[in-house]
Amino acid sequence: MRPERQAPITLERDCEATLIPGGQRVTLSQGDAVIVTQSLGGSFTVQTGDGYLARISTEDADALGLEPTGDTEADKGPAETGPFDIAQVIKQLKTVFDPEIPVNVVDLGLIYACDAQPLPEGGHRVEIKMSMTAPGCGMGDVLREDAITRVKAVPGVSDVDIELVWDPPWDMSRMSDAARLQLGF
Repeated sequence: MRPERQAPITLERDCEATLIPGGQRVTLSQGDAVIVTQSLGGSFTVQTGDGYLARISTEDADALGLEPTGDTEADKGPAETGPFDIAQVIKQLKTVFDPEIPVNVVDLGLIYACDAQPLPEGGHRVEIKMSMTAPGCGMGDVLREDAITRVKAVPGVSDVDIELVWDPPWDMSRMSDAARLQLGF
């Protein structure tokens, strides 16, 4: 079931959430009213009664009275098989979404570099340089961990290193044409 946008939902139990954009962990309480503003990339973005935005993991969908989005690691089944392919890394990165903007991190232009090096013991080390839309964004570590988890699911990936970078600063010119169209720019 997909939540109706702007329809208030009463939390059915306490659940952990991450405040946006600060990244602080909080507990939202049973009985609190929230509005789901986005459900992409394995999480729900909600607006609290106090006006804050918070990110709730799909594992806590039941607290919202909803079904998981199907983006949990357990729901994905076994990783694809086959030889390493950097295109699969990019495909996985496109499943990581900014919690405030309904666009994935690749099309948003937050991935500055993505390279892979074969390792002597086998497999590949994937090195990614990633930015945020604003230097003070506290969601950087959250999105970084999402991206690491997704990239590790790619066949042939043995190690992932994602560095958050701020130079050059992100601006809207980095967005793909599809992202600009989706956001009305």
